[in-house]
Amino acid sequence: MDIESIEALRGALDEGVPLGRLRLQGLDLTDDAALLTGRDVEGLVVLGGRLPMPLARYLTRHGAVVLPPAPHAPVDPYRGHVYTPDELYAGLTEHGYGATPDARAYAWSRSASLRHDAYVAVLRATHDVAMEDALDGVLRGHPVVGVMGGHALRRDDSAYAEAAGLAHRLARHGLVVATGGGPGAMEAANLGALAPDEPALTDALRRLGAVPSFVPDIGAWAALGLEVRADLLARRPADAPQTCSVGIPTWFYGHEPPNVFCDHVAKFFSNAVREDGLLSRSTAGIVVLRGAAGTVQEVFQAVTPRYYADDDSELSPLVLVGVEHWTVTMPVWPALRALAADRRMASALHLVDSLAEAAQIVSAHHLGR
Repeated sequence: MDIESIEALRGALDEGVPLGRLRLQGLDLTDDAALLTGRDVEGLVVLGGRLPMPLARYLTRHGAVVLPPAPHAPVDPYRGHVYTPDELYAGLTEHGYGATPDARAYAWSRSASLRHDAYVAVLRATHDVAMEDALDGVLRGHPVVGVMGGHALRRDDSAYAEAAGLAHRLARHGLVVATGGGPGAMEAANLGALAPDEPALTDALRRLGAVPSFVPDIGAWAALGLEVRADLLARRPADAPQTCSVGIPTWFYGHEPPNVFCDHVAKFFSNAVREDGLLSRSTAGIVVLRGAAGTVQEVFQAVTPRYYADDDSELSPLVLVGVEHWTVTMPVWPALRALAADRRMASALHLVDSLAEAAQIVSAHHLGR
């Protein structure tokens, strides 16, 4: 049982849960050492947080596992919750992008002196496991549609506005929009899901065009995004869902900063863990917009479980948008059709030119379940 607050720890103790079943994540036990002192703590695992020295000695001498904090890491590897855009971009206005937790985490992950450090590798892996658990907590019970697409799409491109409109329609049908959490088409989808209505989305698109790309200035791109996001949140009705979209980016692609329009950001050090987590959680279907190598990789990762699905599995739709792009520019569609021949997954594959048609396919599947 993961325990992420003192209140949750008190509750578990009141219910008589054996301490050996608990995993304490990032708790400040400075003033609450008495909760654990004198108890049977064998098997208890304490991940980071703050412990008074007498308590730390008691725990280790009586069979608990205590993993100390990592003060030199730019992120808490034991954190029990996902990120917010404001958290990742903290300090942006005062000190520039390079000083933000997001930029510092990327530098830490790519440092030549740390790349083969076994301890740092354990911290990064621990962080990603904790992030997966936190993401599961956010998405549990929600139907999720993945929207995939390239990072190079500019904010002032008509295709950006179309992608935002697609996600806006999907979110209004009760679906949580999940993206790779980066710029371009991913940002457009998170923006569309966040916008409370079409006039708000239109206004946001107009304003964002003033800084159309994160190249060459990530700071200006993110700062404008944060301003627009704050205004959209202020216009969100009190009874609106608080989880319209999530972003699932990775520090592996350091040149792709996270966009700020997600309600929640689950950022990973491992791109492999991130890719699998994004696709496997898109239970209501996947819409693939125009993209290049990274998007092509996601297409085939999404196809594999559909290809090997057994007869009892429900196959959610995989919709590729852009007939010419996916048959000529990036000829993925012929390969998909060849794989799908005489298999159940053929009915789950769709190639369309219209984003409205893509939204209709996914929404009809969701509403018909």
